Amino acid sequence: MAAATALATRDVRVTLLEAKRRLGGRAGSYVDRETGERIDHCQHVAMGCCTNYLDFCERLGLGGLFQRYETLHFFGPDGGRSDFRPAKWLPAPLHLLPALRGLGYLSSSSRRAIEWGVLRLTRAASDDAASTETMLDWLRANRQPAEAIERFWAVVLVSALGDTLDRVSVPAARKVFVDGFMAARGASDVLVPRVSLGELYDVRAAERLREQGVEIRLGAATERLALDAGRVQGVELKGGERIAADFVVLSVPWRRAAELAEAAAMGEAAELSRATAIKPSPITGVHLWVDRAITDLPHAVLVGRLSQWVFARSDLRSAPARRSDGGENDRCARAGGYYYQIVISGSHDLAGRDRASILDEVLGDLRAIWPAAREANVVRSQIVTEHESVFSMQPGIEALRPSQRTGVTGLMLAGDWTRTGWPATMEGAVRSGYLAAEEILKDLGRPEAILKADLPRGWLARLVLPSR
Repeated sequence: MAAATALATRDVRVTLLEAKRRLGGRAGSYVDRETGERIDHCQHVAMGCCTNYLDFCERLGLGGLFQRYETLHFFGPDGGRSDFRPAKWLPAPLHLLPALRGLGYLSSSSRRAIEWGVLRLTRAASDDAASTETMLDWLRANRQPAEAIERFWAVVLVSALGDTLDRVSVPAARKVFVDGFMAARGASDVLVPRVSLGELYDVRAAERLREQGVEIRLGAATERLALDAGRVQGVELKGGERIAADFVVLSVPWRRAAELAEAAAMGEAAELSRATAIKPSPITGVHLWVDRAITDLPHAVLVGRLSQWVFARSDLRSAPARRSDGGENDRCARAGGYYYQIVISGSHDLAGRDRASILDEVLGDLRAIWPAAREANVVRSQIVTEHESVFSMQPGIEALRPSQRTGVTGLMLAGDWTRTGWPATMEGAVRSGYLAAEEILKDLGRPEAILKADLPRGWLARLVLPSR
């Protein structure tokens, strides 16, 4: 979608082929049979540092469909609340220091260790493809106490990277802290969609893409690539239809890309086959409809519990944007429940667990924090696990990620798993599409920079943080 809008607005004729019956890829929704509303498989959020994703949203008229929050609400293991809000009176990266010191569930010794650890992390290598060191290894080697690891490092990184500390690399963690939090004011702001992902991409974005001249074909699965003399000629769909094209942006999961490359006898099939070593990581969404509001907060981070993030999706304090489905929050209320989504990233340990035990533990987490949850009755619930929700930012991952340009003339790759410098995020996905579009424009003799720059660093951040 990112490649399509970037090219269509530059007078390139684009046909977008989607194997599924909806747009959005892994950032999607399903239609709940009981209420007819769109329910996100898993809540997605953006951050202020996601400059290209936010540009993508503006291109497609989605910018007004997000609520921006500067404050995050953390609840410690004892149920105490700490609000994490960057200081407006301090320059980046010092603007985060008062917020860190205000996390009441951390001991003073843990806070000092974290401050020292963050400083050390900024000096760590930003790209070490040969290293096998995990972030957990690094934290232990850098004298981080167990409390700091469990209540701070894991809380931030598991949510940001979608996997556990014993599986993610040090450069990936550094990316989160330096670019995601420290480098610029506003980078750590959280932007939550005010509508479902299905409404966001499959309705609103699709409308704008069509207005831009993009032909969208849903349920159009590619069977094979058409190549001739080292140049792409188009694609062949399942069912035999062949679509001719001067350029193809192949935006499929990494395993599927390798299969298509091998089937087409592409010269760099071996390079794409390396991508099959990329490991997925699961994310679980627990969907709860209860008979009363359990919190007046739009979202919360739970520390030291199975439940990591809680999103109040039937919150009506913000005026809802236009919704083609009639308004999800209104329908949720009519269905007799307040809707909450609980997100559990890196949910490897839930494999094989009984659904009832997962639900009981999640409810126990909520009841330990909010008194109203103890009185609430569950109207209904759903547990959805996306087993390949994200790719794991494992040590050595950068050696497995291919660039957007392939060895076949006219064939480009896109997808958050390609070489973008970012982890598995919507920002990474958009960057890959923009980079693929840049390569096509280059081949058309119309080179142009589409990729947006990162947020500008403040004067102090430029002095104390290593250059990218």
